[in-house]
Amino acid sequence: MTATAAPWITSQTQQLLAQRGHAWLLAGPSGLGQFELAMALASAWLCEHPSAHGACGQCGSCHAIAVHAHADLCVLMPETTLLALGWPLSEKANDEIESKKRKPSKEIRVEAMRDTVEFAQRTSARGHGKAVLVFPAERMNVYTANALLKTLEEPPGDVKFVLATDAAHQLLPTIRSRCLGHTLLWPDAPTALAWLQGQGVPAAPARVMLRAAGGRPQDALQFAPIADLWPRLPRAVQGGDVAVFKDWTPAQTLDALHKMCHDLLAVRSGASPRFFEAEDLPKAQSWRKLTDWSQALSQAMRTVEHPFNAGLMQEALVSQAQLALKP
Repeated sequence: MTATAAPWITSQTQQLLAQRGHAWLLAGPSGLGQFELAMALASAWLCEHPSAHGACGQCGSCHAIAVHAHADLCVLMPETTLLALGWPLSEKANDEIESKKRKPSKEIRVEAMRDTVEFAQRTSARGHGKAVLVFPAERMNVYTANALLKTLEEPPGDVKFVLATDAAHQLLPTIRSRCLGHTLLWPDAPTALAWLQGQGVPAAPARVMLRAAGGRPQDALQFAPIADLWPRLPRAVQGGDVAVFKDWTPAQTLDALHKMCHDLLAVRSGASPRFFEAEDLPKAQSWRKLTDWSQALSQAMRTVEHPFNAGLMQEALVSQAQLALKP
């Protein structure tokens, strides 16, 4: 492990390296470091000088992983995720996307899985085994997952697998049963806040961001641009101010409204809010309106990735929220 790794990732890496197994399934809510923990395990498996703490971070293998060019590491992700994280596409996929034949896939394609199975059959290039990292694993469709089953159950040679997901319930039971399971640890608030401040976030915005993310430190970083806006968001929505969602995607808008609705329902039932401070929330009197609003938001989430007009969708969502918050 490197010195900059989050402390809860470091401790879990040591815990998992002390156990035996050729396939791990790392599961838990988003923002807890599934990908980082998976990469820490894969790096330690391939490291030339590993220790109980993980990879050395200095050897040729660690350098090759750092530049995304390790011959014995197969990173299996949707093409959109590969591009977002700076990992190279296969030559064929790159040609198809650059020639506009198709868009980058949001799922793990079965062609990529077949290449992975072929990779698992090959001899290790550096002599320290091979590793396959699948993230997010729930992006395997049924055909892709079935293509992995036999290799996952009986891996050839010295190949190891690590699958990471924040939706383990969406995986085939046959995939889950072939892996050792590990549930991601949830860091306490002081640890998460200290980590956020280590990323250059001042203390006050860090508290707002961590609350907005529901206590998930990596997700909290996504709220940095709106840390000042977040406490004012519920009142703005109650007033019908659609402009607060300018430049937001429909998914981000729905996420914020879901959290606002959750907290209002919590307060209405006598519990403490999770994502907003109690004083930032408008007073909601109707239990029925809040539950109807929650159901409507859940229904909208099912089609959030459809190519709707974002502005019109946000106007409709804010109008819906206003009705729910009307005394």
